[in-house]
This record gives sequence, C-alpha cells and structure tokens, in this order.
Amino acid sequence: MPGRTGGEPPVAPVLRTAAAYSWRVLVVGALVYAVFSALGRFHELAVAVFLGLVVTAMLRPVADLLARRLPRPLAVTVALIGSIVVVLGILALIGETVAAERGMLQREFGDGIERIERWLEQPPFRLNPEALTDIQSRIGRFLSSHRSTVISTALSGAGRLVEVLTTLALALFCSVFFLHSGDRQWGWFCAQLPVSVRERVSVAGSTAWKTFTGYTHGIVLIAATNAILVGVALYLLGVPLAVPLALLEFFAAFIPLVGSPIALAVAAVVALATEGPVIAAVVVALIVIIGQIEGHLLHPIVMSWAVRLHPVVVALSVVGGAVAAGVIGAVVAVPLVSVLWSAQQALRALPGKGPATPDGRAGPRAS
Repeated sequence: MPGRTGGEPPVAPVLRTAAAYSWRVLVVGALVYAVFSALGRFHELAVAVFLGLVVTAMLRPVADLLARRLPRPLAVTVALIGSIVVVLGILALIGETVAAERGMLQREFGDGIERIERWLEQPPFRLNPEALTDIQSRIGRFLSSHRSTVISTALSGAGRLVEVLTTLALALFCSVFFLHSGDRQWGWFCAQLPVSVRERVSVAGSTAWKTFTGYTHGIVLIAATNAILVGVALYLLGVPLAVPLALLEFFAAFIPLVGSPIALAVAAVVALATEGPVIAAVVVALIVIIGQIEGHLLHPIVMSWAVRLHPVVVALSVVGGAVAAGVIGAVVAVPLVSVLWSAQQALRALPGKGPATPDGRAGPRAS
C-alpha cells in the first residue's frame, strides 16, 4: 500500500484477542489433562486424600465442639471412633436384614423370574419359551466352561478388596492429621511460598476449603434425604431389601444427576422380580418424583450457598470426570470444578486485583 514503510503487517484486534484467549485455553486444557493423568496413575493416593478431606469436612465441627471440653487429640479420637462405630453399626444392620430375608428373597426371586418369563411370552413380546430356557442353559454352560476365568476374577476381586482397605486406612490416617492440625499444616505450606504470592494462595485456599466443606455438607444432606424417601417408599410398597436399596441410593446420590436414577433403576428391577410389574411401575414413577424433588428443590436450596455452577457445567463435569477416571472421576469432578471456580472468583475480588485483560495485564481496580 502507498505510504507503508515496510515491516510486519498490523494484526487485527479481534485476531489478537482470539489468540490470547486460545493459548490460555490450551494451557488450561493441558493442565487439566495433566492433573487427571496424575490422578489416574496415583489414584489410590488421590482417593485417600480426597476421602480424608471429606471426613475432615464432616467431622471438623464435631471435633471443634468436643475440643471445647476435651484436649484436641482426645476430641479428634472420640469423633473418629464415634463415626466408625456408627458406620459399622449401619453395615451390621444391613447385613442382618439381608441375612434374615435370604430365604424369602430366594423364593420371591425364583417366582419373580418365572413371572417375567410368562410376561415376556405374552403380547406384545411373544418370546419363544424355548429361547428363554436356552438362555438359562447357555449361562450355565458359560459358567462351567469359564470356571477358571470366574475364579481368577474372584481372586482379582480379593486383590481389589485389599487395595480398598489400604486406601481407607490411608484416608483415615490423613483425616487424623487434618482434623488435629490442618490449620497449622496449611499455614506452614503458605509460609514456604514466595512473599509475593502468599496472600493470593492463602485466600484461594481458604475459599476453596469453604466451598468444599459446603459442598460436602450439602451433598450428604441431599443423599440422606433421598435415601430416607426411597427407604420409606420401598417399605410402604412392600419391596424387599428396602434398607440396602436406600443405602445404595445414599451413595449413588454423590454422583449428581445420574447417580439417583441408576440406584432407583436397581430398585425397580428388584420390585419387578419380587412384586410384579405394577409395583415396578410405581418405583419408576418414584424415580421421576425424587428426581424432580432433588433437581428443583434440594439442589437449588441446599447447594446454592456453597456451589454456584450452572446445571450444564455440572453435567459436563460429571461426564468428563467419568470419561477421564471412571466412577471416581464422576464423584470428584463437581467438587473439583466448584473449588477451582470459587478460588478464581476469590482471586478476582482481591483489592487492587481487577480482572485480567486477554494480554495478561491486570485490569483496573473496581470502584
């Protein structure tokens, strides 16, 4: 062009802004991938620390309350032993319930499978009875011919049990120190950092812990509410194993959006096999009702003060965590995203730390 002296052509502001955001997105994506890769490689350690933080978030108020009258080590010991006794008592109650209903369940499941077969033989399915009998015989032949595989799978399951027990022991070990001196440990960590970043790390960590604690309390309250509703409904409907199914609903509720429907689907299968299609249809309707209560009442009221995430973000986080790390990733994804988001919002609100512009410079301080 006339009048141009040479040199590099000017870059459009839109392109410069897009490039600035693009490399930041790439860096964040690489960081997230690295974090999940590390968690996948050392998933036992990551799960142990996560469970230790969950136990700390749940028992910290109890330990602080007991510490008003007892020495701190004794208060932590009483809180941990009391919680372990409660958990073991619940598991013993469930085991006793299952053992008491074992004979009845075998008969009801046998009769229920026959009812399902007769139902499938009628319109609109009209399945051949010989096909159903052939399926049962094929399953028996498969188990007989793959007995070594079944045994090796059982042995690997025993190995997995050892890993689970080791992870739980490590989580308990971490929670003891988190409960006893977590504040001092965090203060020591911040003191090792350069002075220029100490305040920002301290603020981000405090906000992240507050968000994590709020999320943990909220999700436990939601899971307990769902479990009580499911247990009472199944008991009133006469479905066996109401207590174990309610406990399954409690743990499944820790996976937002998808956990509760899966647990209730298991309850619907049990109802179909033992009580027939009518009761199973009622349980399916229960899935819809509890889903509406959880999505439109419990989550907005209980979780809004701790986690401010859009439902789309929650859904994408659960699916992404499940793809990256299975069930563990689905459980950890939402609290992880919530903690990162709350820490970022806290850093943006620091005095004199306005929102950063795309080129990396700090923006003007908000008036």
